Amino acid sequence: MSEIISIFFIALYAYTILTTISVLLLENRNPSKSLSWMLIILFLPVIGLILYLIFGQDLRKQRIISRKSIYSLDNRDIASFDFSKINTDLLDAHQMNLIKLLYRNSEAVGYAYNKIDVFSDGKEAFEAIFEAVEQAKEHIHLEFYIISNDNITNRLKDLLIKKSREGVRIRIIYDFIGSFNLSRKFLKTLREAGIYVRPFFPLRFRISRSRINYRNHRKLLVIDGKVAFTGGMNIADRYVYGNRLGYWRDTFLKIQGSAVHGLQHLFLSDWYFVEKKLITDKKYYPAPMQFDNNLIQIVSSGPDTEWEAIMQGVAKAIMSAKNYIYIQSPYYMPTELIEGCLQLAALSGVDVRIMIPTRSDSPIAIASTSSYLGKVLQAGVRVFYYQKGFLHAKTIVMDDFISIVGSCNIDYRSFYQNFEANAFVYEEKTALTLKELFLQDIQHCEEITLEQWNNRRKSKKLIDSFSRLFSPIL
Repeated sequence: MSEIISIFFIALYAYTILTTISVLLLENRNPSKSLSWMLIILFLPVIGLILYLIFGQDLRKQRIISRKSIYSLDNRDIASFDFSKINTDLLDAHQMNLIKLLYRNSEAVGYAYNKIDVFSDGKEAFEAIFEAVEQAKEHIHLEFYIISNDNITNRLKDLLIKKSREGVRIRIIYDFIGSFNLSRKFLKTLREAGIYVRPFFPLRFRISRSRINYRNHRKLLVIDGKVAFTGGMNIADRYVYGNRLGYWRDTFLKIQGSAVHGLQHLFLSDWYFVEKKLITDKKYYPAPMQFDNNLIQIVSSGPDTEWEAIMQGVAKAIMSAKNYIYIQSPYYMPTELIEGCLQLAALSGVDVRIMIPTRSDSPIAIASTSSYLGKVLQAGVRVFYYQKGFLHAKTIVMDDFISIVGSCNIDYRSFYQNFEANAFVYEEKTALTLKELFLQDIQHCEEITLEQWNNRRKSKKLIDSFSRLFSPIL
């Protein structure tokens, strides 16, 4: 009898392993990734299978959210984008191709004549947010990866409750894992005030259908369809008061004009996912005022998109640069595509600079980041370690014209697994502002050379290389 049971479990094990490996092969992933998962499953059968079910499944293939199905139900006029209406006097051929790419890979419409305010200080950013919320008349839509239960958040909570009682319709999406510390009491207080609050991908104890590895990392706020904010900040005290890492340096944009419609549409698409209610009322898309002569594309990517839209956009932008590329990212674990583009740009004579934090909220991420610096340093990229506190800004600026600001880090998780949102801005004014901020931040940095990197202790090299193995899930 025991032999029969043993044979049964061996057969079940073999069937499960072969089935899982077959699924891996049919996904046609990067061969090195597929081989890595196959080895983990074979040599750590139980743990490996659990890890694969939680972290390894390719939800892009499964289409957990079909954004196209949402678009098909939404008949807004801006669904069609006329490239002939773009002011080509502002754009060269490479920039036009970037705009076309982002429209084709993510349906990112081009929005013209916006007003953009750049905030590099958390206190100033939150004061602008509170002021805009205070002036809300009809609705407030808020979507953040982290909403902490602290001083800043409670101040915002009290203001939102006040506005709700004034008749303003308020909807909130928070990431279940990122905002895991939100108490039931906090959420109950909001709901009792008439505020609609929904979690994104709440934790389910069903391993085979786990979504824990796919998080909503977006940060956006839309008020009355007329004013919007987006960038790298979450709702937390650390951006104002700092924490054990010191001062948190981040970048946030306030946008007025037609591009607010792009962030509005992104929020309402996500609301459809969490609430299963499609909102298309024209009152959420009021006629925009016209401001400066510029163009913005709101680009989203994640398991709901057919392409890795933001990664492709960043790669195309890098390859279009002629003079300089300045990058700030709290996590630098680039894909082969981005790493290759940066090397080619630097080898072509473009001034490429990358700024990363010295200290981090994830020590293993810092170690992994270090392992990626050798090839870019060898190609001539200049690398700066920010020392004033924790650099959390996610910005790219190039050639005094193209700026990329949003929630997306330069890493595997942001490009492949998270739900992200970035603003691609085509305007000299914004680019010069971000360029100046980068050059100011360099005053608080230490530059690392290729010689210094090569001369790291052997133990440090080993730790960095080992940490790199975890870069796809960090």
